[in-house]
Amino acid sequence: MYRITLRIERLEEGPYLGTSPDLPGLLVQADTADKLVALAPSIARDFIAVMIETGQELPPTLTPIEPPPSLPILVPA
Repeated sequence: MYRITLRIERLEEGPYLGTSPDLPGLLVQADTADKLVALAPSIARDFIAVMIETGQELPPTLTPIEPPPSLPILVPA
C-alpha cells in the first residue's frame, strides 16, 4: 500500500483531471470529482504495477506504508 497526494483540477472543457506530485505520470480523468477520487486508487495501483513489471524505478517520494487498522472514510450525504 502506498499513500499519494492527489491534485484535482477542473478542466475548461468540463471534466476533472487528477495528478500526483508523488507519482509523476499519473493521470486520472472523470466527469466529476467524486468519480475521479473513486477511480484514482485502482489507476495508481495499475500504474505502479506497470512500473515494477517494466523495471522502472519507483519515485523516491513513493514509499510503502502498512495498512492502518482503521481509517476515516468520506460518505456522500
